[in-house]
Amino acid sequence: ICLLKPAQAQDGSAPPSLNGFDGFVEQVMKDWRVPGLAVAIVKDGKVVYAKGYGYRDLKKEMKVTPDTLFAIGSCSKAFTATALAILADEGKLDWDKPVRDYLPDFRLYDAYATAHLRPRDLVTHQSGLPRHDLVWYGSPLTRKELFERLRYLEPSKPLHAKYQYNNLMFMTAGVLIERLSGGTWEEFVRRRIFDPLGMKTSNFSVADSQKMPDFSLPYQEQRGEVKEIPFRNIDAVGPAGSINSSVSEMTRWLLLQLGKGKVEGRQVVSEKGLGEVHTPQIVAGGDLKYDESFYASYAMGWGVTSYRGHPALSHGGGIDGFTSTVRFLPKDQMGVVVLTNSSSPASGLIASNAIDRMLGLSEAPWAQRAKDDAAKAREAQAKARAEDEAKRKKDAPPTHALRDYAGQFEHPAYQTLTITEEGEQLKFDLHGLTGGLKHYHYDIFQVAEGATPLGGIKMAFLMNRAGEIDRVAIAIEPSVKEIVFTRKPAEQMKASAR
Repeated sequence: ICLLKPAQAQDGSAPPSLNGFDGFVEQVMKDWRVPGLAVAIVKDGKVVYAKGYGYRDLKKEMKVTPDTLFAIGSCSKAFTATALAILADEGKLDWDKPVRDYLPDFRLYDAYATAHLRPRDLVTHQSGLPRHDLVWYGSPLTRKELFERLRYLEPSKPLHAKYQYNNLMFMTAGVLIERLSGGTWEEFVRRRIFDPLGMKTSNFSVADSQKMPDFSLPYQEQRGEVKEIPFRNIDAVGPAGSINSSVSEMTRWLLLQLGKGKVEGRQVVSEKGLGEVHTPQIVAGGDLKYDESFYASYAMGWGVTSYRGHPALSHGGGIDGFTSTVRFLPKDQMGVVVLTNSSSPASGLIASNAIDRMLGLSEAPWAQRAKDDAAKAREAQAKARAEDEAKRKKDAPPTHALRDYAGQFEHPAYQTLTITEEGEQLKFDLHGLTGGLKHYHYDIFQVAEGATPLGGIKMAFLMNRAGEIDRVAIAIEPSVKEIVFTRKPAEQMKASAR
């Protein structure tokens, strides 16, 4: 199937600086096996380019258009931060008061962080918590239930000590918006941001996207073949990443950023409020590996850096089968959005190339660098697997019969881990994330590579003094102690099975 036929540009023309851009996009799609994507560019208050490439549905050969809906993943975070800025404009929120002033039931593992964490910290990755993503990923818990379990998650750093990306804190920012506004996060963002910007088809759930006439399916390369995969519903952590949109509607969002909070004469958020959202809050890393790049900071839902000497704000997004990039250069009054239906670096590569062209600069070799980095990563993974295999004690059988490892094990935040014996193999189910376990050595079993987000991870089965397997320890977050799941009592297991 040909993947590369582009839909027509929105206005039928493109800036001369974009001559050859189609060919670049098509080559990136071919290199990374991307079924479909869309690109839009804004400059000086206008949409100068909007185009779809490839297919939103391979099987039915349905083409991507500028109006095709994609999951934008963590590009949703800036919407949540802007919603807080709107509440600050109205005097309902002080960025620097403790979150507990607004959410008395907010509680983290660490008492000091609980008492002193501010709304600003929720949206700048300064909580001290590592990701802890497997608490929510695939979980049936609601937003409220996830919020109530934050107290059981160990931090890896003190409050404000280090930038550590965390989706659950953005979810908590959504809970804060709900308490202050009296409605849901979804209702507030739609009423105060989507509606004023005319973002009519953008929505907050993949369940809603699939009811629309023009939406993309998610795809992933598996064993060398591009396959359609199931949509991942992440409504519970929606404020961190559940928005779905099109490049056509995301241009409205870009124009808001470049217009100091105003679009077509309407002030959606104050210039001061949006300026606060755009202001760096914490050093986020980065390096000087390439001449084009610079050290990075994090503002509120935006990464801030310099690109080839031009101040730039950006964010990427990725959720099963979709990746996205939103980037703008405020001094150049230019922005680009790239939405794809593939788990690949394509969106960032295309955004960088578009910016190079629009700035009239030579094209930096980002595409080749990405291929080189991917090759190095594969080599590193192969080396790590070989080293891990060399450490395995091959004459160290399990201490128990397989049936003794089976059961249900609980953690107050990570929920229930179910281990079953199927034939001569153990299988696991962590709130819907499933896979097989192969024996590693002694009482340690390993998840099959690529099976789930847990692929390759080891589960250590632990004994009590009576010699019974009563716990499972998993290094889900390497920067904190192992997550320990404790066996459910037999009576409790019987009750939950009824």
